[in-house]
Order: sequence, then C-alpha cells, then structure tokens
Amino acid sequence: MFFSCIYTTTIAQSIKMNALVRFMVLMHSTLQTKLSLPLLHRGKVRDIFDIDKDNILIVTTDRLSAFDVVFDQPILEKGKILTSIANYWFDKTEHIIQNHLTNIGLDEVLPGKEAEALEGRAIVVKKLNPLPIEAVVRGYLIGSGWKEYLASGSVCGIDLPLNMVLAEKLESPIFTPSSKARPGEHDANISFREVESLVGEDIAGQIKKISLALYNFAEKHALSRNIIIADTKFEFGLDSENKLTLMDEILTPDSSRFWSLGDYAEGKSPKSFDKQIIRDYLETLDWNKTPPAPIIPGSIMNKTAEKYRDIQSILCS
Repeated sequence: MFFSCIYTTTIAQSIKMNALVRFMVLMHSTLQTKLSLPLLHRGKVRDIFDIDKDNILIVTTDRLSAFDVVFDQPILEKGKILTSIANYWFDKTEHIIQNHLTNIGLDEVLPGKEAEALEGRAIVVKKLNPLPIEAVVRGYLIGSGWKEYLASGSVCGIDLPLNMVLAEKLESPIFTPSSKARPGEHDANISFREVESLVGEDIAGQIKKISLALYNFAEKHALSRNIIIADTKFEFGLDSENKLTLMDEILTPDSSRFWSLGDYAEGKSPKSFDKQIIRDYLETLDWNKTPPAPIIPGSIMNKTAEKYRDIQSILCS
C-alpha cells in the first residue's frame, strides 16, 4: 500500500536480484519521508521533523549507511526493527539515565494517514541540545580500535597490553569517544581530554560514567541470551534544565557490534548480527568510501535484514 506522505526513492541501477523481489523490497521499504510537519534534518538513517518548542518527530527509515555513506538500497523493515530495539533498551535503562522518549502518540501530532503509515518506525521525543560526540564503549578489540591499537598500542589515548590479538576481550570495558562527522566526512576517535574541551569536564565525566554503566548493564543481559556486545555507541543531549539525556538510539545493530557467544574465538573476526557483512563486502571492492555508493548484491542485503530480525528476537523477546 502506498501513502502520499511517504515515497520510496527508485533505484536507478539494477540490483542483483530478480525484478519481482526487487519490486517487493522497494514497495515495502521507506527510504525517505515527506510529511505535513516541517523537516528539520535528514540524517544518514533518520528524518527529523519539528512539532513544537518542546518536541520533535524522529522517523527511522530503511536507509543503509556504511562508512558514513548513504546508499540508495533499503534494508527491508530496518526502521521498524531499530525503533523496536531502541525503545526496548530505553525502557530497560531508565534507572541509569533519563531518555528522550515521551508518551505522545503519533495520532496526536500527525494526520491519520501519516500516523498510520509511520506506525512502528516513528516516535515523538523531547527536543534536546545534542552534544557533539559519540560515546563509544568497547569491551573487545575490534574495528577501528583494533586498527588504532596496531598503529600505536593504544585506543583513544588509552594504553593497552602488548601482543593483544584481534577480537580479544579487554580486561575491562573502555570509553573511547569519537567526533561527530559532518556530512560526507568520517567519524574520528578522540581522547577524553578532547571530550572535556568540547563539552566541559563535568558533562564529560557524566557521559563516561553513564556510558560504561549502560554497557555493563546491557552486557549482562546480552550474555544471558548468549550474545556478546563487542562495542556500542551512545549519544546524549541536554534538556531544558541542562540535564544529561540519552537520545537517538541505543544498543541497536546500527550502533552496536553483536556476536554469538558460541561462535566467538580470539584471533578472528566473529560473525555479527549487524551490517558487518555489508562492510566486509565493500572492503573487497575498489571503492574509496565516498559517494556515489556501489550497488550491493541483493543476497547480501537480504542476509543483513535477517541478522537484524535475529538479534531483535534474541535480545528483546
């Protein structure tokens, strides 16, 4: 079913799956939203609309972002899955920190057809002053942390033991923040001292303490479901009273690296329940990680969608 408030961007180049499957994926996906509310910002995955002085509407689309480049191909039902997982964790972590959720329903801020079309992928949240960092917590040595360790023996200025191997568990989780990249640029790891210079010593200390608490809480829950959270990132803002507030998303396959405990072994990159399969494919291409994005085979997109559904079922049931 098509609604006037939502349109799906057509893909100019042929995707490597048959025409019927390609049509069905596009038909049931949302790549971009157009509403009666004013658009404030279109991010890599989320479209943000203004409601009033206190609230905004966040719509999580099915857009794929990899290496900070937005692709024209959707991951089927991704937006609904991410929204469901994030809301699950926002609810479970309220005892640690307040979050951006409100009790305002879509039908209170949108016309009927728009609210119906966005059910499950849009939420009304508090309007916050976003802080210009991504609060990354690592429990294992992987990804950009592994690359930095190989080059310097440290991650974000934190010295690590000698002779560590890929995917090795750290003695204790570490806070390794990164900058928020401008459109077209890549995030970069920064030191805690740089965080302090950006947001102030008090707020920086709060972010670090709460980020580690969130990771430790989630790690215990995940391990009880035989899932490892290798690393994750959180985003924070300040409310009208300058109180630190958790925002954006939390512990989703887009913001975290999930591994199966049964498949884990040091020294190799474990299979993950996220878009790592897409990153791995892109690393095989002669592509400089800038637009235009290459076309990803339909089989890989489908496997990624399955990974998202699997982790939702495992962690949130």
